Amino acid sequence: MKSVVKVRNVAIGEGIPKICAPLVGKSLEELMEEASYLKELPLDLVEWRVDFYDDFLNIDKIKTVLQEIRKLLTDIPIIFTFRSLKEGGEKEVTREYYLKLNKEIIRTKLIDIVDIELFNDEKHIEEIISTAEENGVAVILSAHDFEKTPSKDEILDRYQRAVSLGAHIFKVAVMPNSTEDVINLLDASRIMKEGYGNIPIITMAMGNMGLISRISGEIFGSDITFGSGKEMSAPGQVPVEELRKIIDTIHQYNY
Repeated sequence: MKSVVKVRNVAIGEGIPKICAPLVGKSLEELMEEASYLKELPLDLVEWRVDFYDDFLNIDKIKTVLQEIRKLLTDIPIIFTFRSLKEGGEKEVTREYYLKLNKEIIRTKLIDIVDIELFNDEKHIEEIISTAEENGVAVILSAHDFEKTPSKDEILDRYQRAVSLGAHIFKVAVMPNSTEDVINLLDASRIMKEGYGNIPIITMAMGNMGLISRISGEIFGSDITFGSGKEMSAPGQVPVEELRKIIDTIHQYNY
């Protein structure tokens, strides 16, 4: 039976897929403006993509900004993510800084979920997961490919590796170059949901071709979908208001 990850008032892994929107401001002022905007949208979670932030190497400043975001968003769950360049992010840092940053932010207990890239050193992943569990923070282990879609078997192998490392949620985002790629991603999602079913999953094919994967989670198994607020953090994101309408309609007729 699949586990359910509960963060604040949101249960990930049961019911209708949850909607998450990104915070991608470069400064405190931009982030506050964005957070105020997102607060009024029909979403379930917010992801702070800290790799967009100008002072990404200053952990004290990041903590201060996070305190302000938390004051504004109050009970909305926050995912904290530093996305590396190789996985589609804006910045690159050393492995040592990546480890230190995530552990220190987890210990603030101002976040609810932390996104850690699956292709990091296994010892670092285990260390972060241990710190997260000590502080009541859930962990997404994620894998991104902005050029292609791995084979179905490779996607399933990544899922199993994430589960074996202790992930609470698994995420995979791929770039389709054909409709077959989209179908393979959706079928891998179905297999993870029906055949394995250990932990909640987030799956998406990016770009216009992959739009169907962002709206069909209730059918194929993806438990969170990402929509855009003021800005997009990845190609193909649908504005949150439109995404909510579509997902609610699918839910209404999903007998």
